Amino acid sequence: MDTTIPYVLIGVVAGTLSGLLGIGGATIVIPALVLIYGFSQQQAQGTTLALLLPPLGILAILPYYQHGYVDFKVAALIAVGFFVGGYVGARIATSLPSATLGKVFGVLLVVLGLRFLIGK
Repeated sequence: MDTTIPYVLIGVVAGTLSGLLGIGGATIVIPALVLIYGFSQQQAQGTTLALLLPPLGILAILPYYQHGYVDFKVAALIAVGFFVGGYVGARIATSLPSATLGKVFGVLLVVLGLRFLIGK
């Protein structure tokens, strides 16, 4: 199965939520790679850093890359979606009340936190 579209969609979702809530893409991308695609935590973190590589993550990515925990193709595909999604999310965020954004952000963090604490 070709995973190009699903990886780009992860980028769109992460970019949209980043633009909408101001959260880092890792809040979405890392759980998606671990829970949906079965990446190890290190693979997910290394790949996520790779999508942020130019220029922000270059030093952070080196240890992950040296241990084989980076998938540059997946990182590039997610980055394409993130680029578009970030704009979409920012447009939505600027049209919503601040209190609504705060509630959405809080619910997202609680749900993700519980998912990691409870497990798959």
